[in-house]
Amino acid sequence: MTDLRQHAVEIHEQFSETLDVSVDDIEDRLETLVSDYRVPIEEARRSVVSTYLDEAGMERDELSGGTSQEATVADIDAPEMWLDLTVKVVDLWEPRSDSIAQVGLVGDESGTVKFTKWAKSDLPELSEGTVYRLGNVVTDEYQGRFSIKLNSTTTIEELDTDIEVGDDTTEIEGALVDIQSGSGLIKRCPEDDCTRVLQNGRCSEHGDVDGEFDLRIKGVLDDGEEVHEVIFDQEATEELTGIGLEEAQQMAMDALDTEVVADEMRTTVLGRYYRVVGPTFGRYVLADEIETLTDAVDPDPVLIKARSL
Repeated sequence: MTDLRQHAVEIHEQFSETLDVSVDDIEDRLETLVSDYRVPIEEARRSVVSTYLDEAGMERDELSGGTSQEATVADIDAPEMWLDLTVKVVDLWEPRSDSIAQVGLVGDESGTVKFTKWAKSDLPELSEGTVYRLGNVVTDEYQGRFSIKLNSTTTIEELDTDIEVGDDTTEIEGALVDIQSGSGLIKRCPEDDCTRVLQNGRCSEHGDVDGEFDLRIKGVLDDGEEVHEVIFDQEATEELTGIGLEEAQQMAMDALDTEVVADEMRTTVLGRYYRVVGPTFGRYVLADEIETLTDAVDPDPVLIKARSL
């Protein structure tokens, strides 16, 4: 079964009881987005799911993920994964929105992940220090940091056991050899707890919206033996490049092109050596601490490509 077909089957499972839509129809929609518009498959899936949610008059937290799978925190490497997790509540903090009942940090032996529990899901309260089996949670992503959302289909079972939560902090020293597309001055969805990066002014979940500007760098750090993908959020990007959000907006306005911001960042930081410390989420390291080690050098693209294979 092809990837597109598999995604189509899973989407069909989610809507088979509410919409008269076939697997072939869903696959055709995905094929159009992926082949004709060059949309990444995960973005295409979110777009198609959003379309069917609108047609069905459903909210996203009413949606079943189809068949969820048993996983650990370290297995989370993409949004829209439906998983069963056994985790310990590490920390709870005050929600910033009335739509959120609880927000905090959970973890297992492989690491930690942020969780959000929606108020309208009417789920039991989670207690700090307690271990739970969470069934049918869905993953999300913001600036390379993955999270899980508890929704109306989620099941919560308190367990009489303990978990030693693992430390997922990584330290890397190496040359910054690439800044990937999707870096620089970007726009995010302004809807509550969404923050997805807009593509041509459109959020894959909420459609056409007036986005909010943000800065980020999706970089590649080469330590001499292997390459590491690193996400620098707005604060880390400003520290790394010396370019603030207002300055970046002015640069883009003057040039009538947001790409000038990423180009300027490449000129400033590529080839320099850094020490980066932060948690690992899927294939990304999130830069919490940055230290400049040396001035710029000319990286060898042949060696970089070879180590990434």
